[in-house]
Amino acid sequence: MPGRTWIYILLVTACSINYIDRVVLSVSAQPISKEFGISTIQLGYLFSAFLWSYLVFVLPWGIYVDRVGTRRATTVGMAIWSAATLLTGLSWNFSSAFASRLLMGFGESSTYPAGGRTIREWMPAGERGFATTVFNCGGYIGPALGSVLMAYLVGSLGWRGAFCCAGALGFAWLIFWILVFRQPEEATFIGEAERAKILRERGGKAIPGKSAPLVALLKCKSMWGLFVTQGCAVYTVYLFLTWLPSYLQATRGLTLLKTGFYTAIPYAVAVPGTMLMGALSDRLLRDVGVTSGRRRLMVVIMLLCSSGILMTPWITETWVLLTLFSISLTCIGSAVGLNITLTNDLLTDPGNAGRANGFLVTGGNLFGVLAPIVTGYVISGTGSYDWAFLVAGVLLICGAVTCWTMTREPISPEGA
Repeated sequence: MPGRTWIYILLVTACSINYIDRVVLSVSAQPISKEFGISTIQLGYLFSAFLWSYLVFVLPWGIYVDRVGTRRATTVGMAIWSAATLLTGLSWNFSSAFASRLLMGFGESSTYPAGGRTIREWMPAGERGFATTVFNCGGYIGPALGSVLMAYLVGSLGWRGAFCCAGALGFAWLIFWILVFRQPEEATFIGEAERAKILRERGGKAIPGKSAPLVALLKCKSMWGLFVTQGCAVYTVYLFLTWLPSYLQATRGLTLLKTGFYTAIPYAVAVPGTMLMGALSDRLLRDVGVTSGRRRLMVVIMLLCSSGILMTPWITETWVLLTLFSISLTCIGSAVGLNITLTNDLLTDPGNAGRANGFLVTGGNLFGVLAPIVTGYVISGTGSYDWAFLVAGVLLICGAVTCWTMTREPISPEGA
């Protein structure tokens, strides 16, 4: 087993905890709404609260990651969002819960800039697609495990106890991170042959503090194409993440525990599917090289396949619905992960990875923050979820078109 397997484990578990802390609110929505007297529209705003601060701070976190390195930035970010999750369990009304979710979003916005840079520093270029997809799989492993686990904890300990358990999990991970993580040049858990391979094939060393200004990256057309593509995909990610449990309860009449189980199924199916797509993209590019940007074709195909959620309003059988959602989530997860990989492929300087990934995540969450809010208004105005899925499907098609037409140039500040 290669020593860098430990980096894979750290990345996927961090991302999983990130999403467990998000999904615990979705699972707890009904008891929280009853206790605090929250309306459907207010619930939509509460679902989106962490994304507001996430959106504002993800770029500053990207700059901070490039300045101080991944180890310190991740330590600070994980500590903040785990503490905020604990505080959510202590909230006493809508406003206090909203404030704690804002703080959680601030901490969680460190995850993808730090994760993207870790991959750029640790993984050989020909392995980045698989590595990014494994990292991104945490976004599905978290909801798959969290939906069932948190539904059980809400039922046995109450929603406050569930939040406290989720926060404690983050602090447990943080201890492991501090003890294990080092740069490839310093890591003791890899052999000299593996260290040489990483340093030779990763495409250059990223040095904290030595990177181009963000404005230079924004002059690159491909950066904006990646930004919009990510946004169109992530909108649907957050539609599922925030409203899927409530949708299943409202339209299928499920109990809380069954809702958690049914919510977990599409995410569980998506985990091996997205990993397979990441490995396949690396294999297909083995002969032509990652800098060709041909990974975009797989991003486009995945987005078009995921747009099948347009059929949701006309599906009556629950098993058919779960099959459709499983396919859609697999394809969306693959598209999001491969779009991050495409960003790293097109970067000419690894020292800009934190900023570039921070900007990419900003694009995702600029769209994503709207999904819970728009859905809340749609449900309140129409009494139905149908239009929520139609909007998401159209955006996925728009993302495919954007990726195909606007990500064809290297991201080179010097050539912008």
